[in-house]
Amino acid sequence: MKKTAKIIAQILTGIAAAATLYVGKALALSSAQEGAEMARADGMPEELFGDTGVFTNITNTALAIVGIVSVIMLVWGGLRYVVSGGDSKKVTDAKNTILYAIIGLIIAVLSYAIVNFVLNSLGSASSDTTSLIFTSIYG
Repeated sequence: MKKTAKIIAQILTGIAAAATLYVGKALALSSAQEGAEMARADGMPEELFGDTGVFTNITNTALAIVGIVSVIMLVWGGLRYVVSGGDSKKVTDAKNTILYAIIGLIIAVLSYAIVNFVLNSLGSASSDTTSLIFTSIYG
């Protein structure tokens, strides 16, 4: 009896999950650009993608912060190297800090280039293409 009740509960849970996904799929049929236009207030950017798009501004700000932190860590590692006083452990730690800061800076610059390329490519695409992308993702 317990197995039957468990199977029935699993079937009902599956049906409820499928219904929820179906309703969510129906609600997500409008494009992301249409949703952004409905939520946009006066003075806000009109486009999601492109040079002045919302996503471009957010990613540029985040990548700028990562770049600034990398430069600060590079300076910190340099100061640790100068102040190490010849202690091999401190020198090694300072060199690792400098190395990781340089790697972080390279990753930030490459990320900036890649993200801006992708966002500008999406911005130059027509709204139908952007709608098609989001519709294919969400159903």
